[in-house]
Amino acid sequence: MSSLWHHRDFRQLWAAETVSQVGTQITLLALPVLAVGVLAATPLEMGVLTALETLAFLVIGLPAGAWVDRWRRKRVLVAADLVRAVALGTLPLAYAFDVLTLAQLFVVAAVTGTATVFFDVAYQSYLPTLVARDQIVDGNGKLEASRAVAQVAGPGITGVLLRVLGAPLLLLADALSFLLSAWFIGRIRHVDVVPDRAARRPLRVEIAEGLSFVVRHPLLRRMVACTGLANLAGSATSALLVLFALRELGLSETTVGLVFSAGAVGGVVGAVVASRVARSFGEGRTIPASALLFAAAGAAVPAADLVAPVPLLVGGWFVSSFAVIVYNVTQVSFRQRLCPPPLLGRMNASVRFLVFGTMPIGGLLGGVLATWLGVVPALWIAVAGQFVAALPVLLSPLVRMRELPDELDATLPAPVPQVGPPAAG
Repeated sequence: MSSLWHHRDFRQLWAAETVSQVGTQITLLALPVLAVGVLAATPLEMGVLTALETLAFLVIGLPAGAWVDRWRRKRVLVAADLVRAVALGTLPLAYAFDVLTLAQLFVVAAVTGTATVFFDVAYQSYLPTLVARDQIVDGNGKLEASRAVAQVAGPGITGVLLRVLGAPLLLLADALSFLLSAWFIGRIRHVDVVPDRAARRPLRVEIAEGLSFVVRHPLLRRMVACTGLANLAGSATSALLVLFALRELGLSETTVGLVFSAGAVGGVVGAVVASRVARSFGEGRTIPASALLFAAAGAAVPAADLVAPVPLLVGGWFVSSFAVIVYNVTQVSFRQRLCPPPLLGRMNASVRFLVFGTMPIGGLLGGVLATWLGVVPALWIAVAGQFVAALPVLLSPLVRMRELPDELDATLPAPVPQVGPPAAG
């Protein structure tokens, strides 16, 4: 297996993802701080904001995969970056003219969420066409390492800069990061090959093929169930986390940023050791183990209301970040190896529809529960949901498996539908 350090096209994709992730981490903290600190958002409004950020996965997640399989993926990636740059750039502009409202925040969240759907589907479908089959795990590990490093550096820098510059101006940095990401992707030389238009079937038929591939595979559907339920509970927590830290715990923006950065070091560790953990512990067993570890670590968030908030939040965030990265590297690499190339876009879109489609529901649910019961009880309910989410993989053959299948084989209960001739890109 040759090193990806010498793979020019992969380096461009890696650079694009790295710079975009740094900007995204800034927004993940700056946007809710803007909503809570500048626009005085309520728990329910924070739930709506979180829901709108991911609503597109539920609304257009499935057709997006079929469209991406018909288009040049490089163009999709560049277009999605440009849309996100323009949308985020309107926020500091509106603030400068004193016309910024929660309604505009909601619209920007929905627009950037829609662009993210297309970017993520195309991005995960693009990697297997750029690198060799035996380089996919290594590629995912490097990309997740960038994400983890951004999760360490981004919040800490953001927490400090929020005091100096303020949330609106920081959002301009994320807009610029998407422009830089688009430039790096534009430098990729790999030429996409689009399937012949004459070979296309009705959109609903192609969508059904991708969805069928996911739900018919006995291992893949369990992973999807676990991830979808975990995202449901996790979104309830995410909707309330900044509000909980600032209002309930009385932490400053700087402290919140540093807590997130310190805890995110676990993600860096996870990215570095993920492939080694999967090899030594077993790919199959790694998935339920990391899901259970993530659920247990989530209890640190509401427990921070009882004692030692900063150490608990840092420790819980560290373990959660580690577990999520190890889980993601293992299961994403598995499904990329498993899927026929012509079906990659629709498979990834189907997975994202099922696992991210729960997130707007979770965000709204978190806001409603916090309004009804209070923020801390809502966070404890979300922790219980994380343990429920781990059950599909804990009560499965994965706990006894070391190796996961490399391609479609006898683990499928029935043949998958024919998908036509393979196409690169």
